[in-house]
Amino acid sequence: MRSGHRVSRLAAAVVCSIGLLFHGKAAAGEIDPSTLALLKDLKPLTEDLARYRYLAKTVRKFPEGQQRLVAMQFLATTESELGLYAQALRDFPIDSRKNYTDPLPAPGEWQTVDAAAAIAHAAQGRRLVLINEAHHDPHTRELTLALLPRLKAAGFTHFAMEALGDTDTELATRGYPLQSSGSEYLHEPLLGEIARKALQLGFVVVPYEADSATTAGRESGQARNLYQRVFAAHPGARLFVHAGYAHIDKAKGRLGNVAPMAAELARLTGIEPLSIEQTQFREAHPQVPHAAYDQLVAGFKVTAPVVLERKAAGTPGEVATSLYWSADPKLHDISVILPPDSHSSKEADVVRYSPMGDLLFPMRIPMDEGIRPDWLDLGEQRYPVPIEGTLCDDTFPCLVEALYAQESDQAVAADRFAFLRSGVHSSLYLFPGKYRLRARDADGRVLGERAIEVSGAEK
Repeated sequence: MRSGHRVSRLAAAVVCSIGLLFHGKAAAGEIDPSTLALLKDLKPLTEDLARYRYLAKTVRKFPEGQQRLVAMQFLATTESELGLYAQALRDFPIDSRKNYTDPLPAPGEWQTVDAAAAIAHAAQGRRLVLINEAHHDPHTRELTLALLPRLKAAGFTHFAMEALGDTDTELATRGYPLQSSGSEYLHEPLLGEIARKALQLGFVVVPYEADSATTAGRESGQARNLYQRVFAAHPGARLFVHAGYAHIDKAKGRLGNVAPMAAELARLTGIEPLSIEQTQFREAHPQVPHAAYDQLVAGFKVTAPVVLERKAAGTPGEVATSLYWSADPKLHDISVILPPDSHSSKEADVVRYSPMGDLLFPMRIPMDEGIRPDWLDLGEQRYPVPIEGTLCDDTFPCLVEALYAQESDQAVAADRFAFLRSGVHSSLYLFPGKYRLRARDADGRVLGERAIEVSGAEK
């Protein structure tokens, strides 16, 4: 993707997210000049660690308000791209989960069912399924990975992913994404795994981003691209879309008076979308309460991605989205509840000064910064491989990543973790197979490399 397009698309994504956080206010406005200035500063920083170091150093210099919110959003998203998932949740500036004040489903009337199985069931006979994510929270990518084989087996033909660019003409032939195949979001390993899995399953993988300085232009442009590249070009196509936040909404609301991409696509095609919302009922920072989410998790004992199904659900084999609970049926058809991370600490963070001496402010570091979320095993499909900073040649910060042995050095990593200081122990989560373990500094210089093999006996 050309860097100018990447910058404009990231800027538009930020405007959309900030507008969403403020319930649609100014959602369709122009990009703030301070955001453009920040993006200009970030543009030459092609290494994720370099971008992290810059953002961590400068974020507190910005005044309170939207400018700092934008910078902190970039910081949290960059942390997620570096495998620092707990830190990304901690540092995202606002609780982006939509508030819910209506009566909650009662366990006596509803039951939990596996989210992937329920969505595949609801998708029978459908031609358009959309699911959303929170860009800084890769937990919202686990379910898409589980859905890909189910929807392919059900006859879906095309898969569209927001982060992909349209300049990687060798993607389908190669069979895996490069870090240059899309926006910085694609540097995050689970998003790369989604693209890799879709290609392996035989989906036609479709980029659909639109260049626009306004939310309204971006939503309509995305819908138009999907219509032209999928349904107009392939009249019998069935499409699965992975998008951010409110793009999947079926009506106006979260983006103010702007029609979301899904609503625009439905208008263009005449196809009723099946819309899946999974950003509302998930864990943000473990110390940030969300009354509805906390009650649902406790009442239904949620330990895996689930949806709620009516206990009096009709005849066996009946396909109806009304069987499944939606927190806002006007906007989306099914609400997913993601489980909390059993590894997260409920204790107060410890305030330490950052190991990078050039920082101007103290960072809040988790009690054990090497602990990573339990969901990274993807339902016991991946195995923890212990890592430490010894591969970094005493250079910090340092990024340790595992690349599939048969893929190029430019491929999106299978997993990665950034060591911000020495003395930290962590793990990479990997499928069985052969990998190259590589350590790099903030300038991209390789500090160490070795081959490893994951047998599946690591647990």
